[in-house]
Amino acid sequence: MVGIDQVLEKLSTVIDPDLKKDIVSMGMIKDLELNEGNLKFTLELTTPACPFNVEIEDDVRKVIGEIPELKNFDMNVTAKVMEGRSLDEDTGMATVKNIIGVASGKGGVGKSTVSLNLALALAQTGAKVGLLDADIYGPSIPLMLGMKDGYMQVEENKLQPAESNGLKVVSFGFFAEQSHQAAIYRGPIISGILKQFLVDTNWSDLDYLIVDLPPGTGDIPLTLAQTIPITGILVVTTPQDVASNVAVKAIGMFEKLNVPIIGVVENMSHFICPNCSDKHYIFGEGGARKISEQFNMPFLGEVPLNSGIMSGSDLGKPIMMSNPDSPSANAFRESAKNIAAQCSILAAKLQEESKSEEASAEPPAQTGNQ
Repeated sequence: MVGIDQVLEKLSTVIDPDLKKDIVSMGMIKDLELNEGNLKFTLELTTPACPFNVEIEDDVRKVIGEIPELKNFDMNVTAKVMEGRSLDEDTGMATVKNIIGVASGKGGVGKSTVSLNLALALAQTGAKVGLLDADIYGPSIPLMLGMKDGYMQVEENKLQPAESNGLKVVSFGFFAEQSHQAAIYRGPIISGILKQFLVDTNWSDLDYLIVDLPPGTGDIPLTLAQTIPITGILVVTTPQDVASNVAVKAIGMFEKLNVPIIGVVENMSHFICPNCSDKHYIFGEGGARKISEQFNMPFLGEVPLNSGIMSGSDLGKPIMMSNPDSPSANAFRESAKNIAAQCSILAAKLQEESKSEEASAEPPAQTGNQ
């Protein structure tokens, strides 16, 4: 008769393609029960947005099917997002598992559009997602979500995020007194506003908080990096050399601050001809891939040009909602999966570092007579 050890041995041959570790040692097998050849357990994946979820499930079913003594097999598949940052070092936002800053070296690369649609793509997988519009001078997320007249309430000294399409949203654009006039603030005030949005907001339990940063290397990106532990930075660029060259400066700043770079996404990558489906590289080709190779960082995806993205943003209808089957929406969906995978990789690395620190802190075993 088959035993639990035999089942676990089989399951340990299944390797998570991202984490490069077997699912048993990663603790992804939960509540395993084996009774007279009837097997039941839960497969807990590292994120609902993992690009290899189906592959892992198929591998599990395959290896279990190789155990002839089993009569019945019942597998429940769930997902629990890993913590990609040190929550014990952040009492103010201890319920947010991953904070992803979205940065660009210059304006005009569609960073806010990318931030919003990636957040929506992650939310559509079942993850709990927040979106912080940290561009105090030019907040655009409320308009892009059709929430121009939205507002945030304050309860028990905490900001309550607005909600839209499954996202918890915070933006300076919700404040009515700023809706028709420019925000004119110096750096320290701007930094204070961002800190309030981060730690004085009731984000509740989030798997991912996407922070749409203003372009460049100014006060707000610096404040984010220095205020709280974050999972990492996502860099958005376009194919042109002028955009990728400036993006390099943003990467350099975060590297100096020892903030991990999750990877790079190329927006407006190419135009897909509606008649022949050929790709046309209007703004050049390969800018983001060159950055990826230069800095040895993941290339996470390329989003094609689509007039629907621009018009949808102006009308408060993001492409992920207005045309979810379009090539652009599919590109955002694929990029979101790759980003989630990189967050899991960083989380696993963080766990390993924590275990190593705990092991080194333990007193050495005493031997011999005392």
